[in-house]
Amino acid sequence: METAQLLLRLAVGISLLHVWLFRFAKPSPYRGGAANDMVEEFTEYGLPQRLVWIVGSLKVTAATALILSIFIPSLTLPAAALISIFMAGAIAMHVRIKDRLIKSAPASTLLVMTLIVAAA
Repeated sequence: METAQLLLRLAVGISLLHVWLFRFAKPSPYRGGAANDMVEEFTEYGLPQRLVWIVGSLKVTAATALILSIFIPSLTLPAAALISIFMAGAIAMHVRIKDRLIKSAPASTLLVMTLIVAAA
């Protein structure tokens, strides 16, 4: 496997796992609106609280699958597609609540990286 592809899969997968498993209840300058944690962020977007757990489970699963795709290539496209959809949705949520552009930078970066993985 090409080194760049390997690094992209690891970077995207580890980044998502880090946010959802270790930064979930912590503030971040990239959180939507004035949110201090992930649950508040979904509230800022006007989304139901139960959706936090559904989206989180799917993102953790997709991130894990993207990392595993290094060894199981058939996981690449489904994982990358799902992550791409979620990153596009995250960008749309930031736009919806009129966040400053910088707040959508992580989602935009992960979207581009994941699209590169999916296209390869």
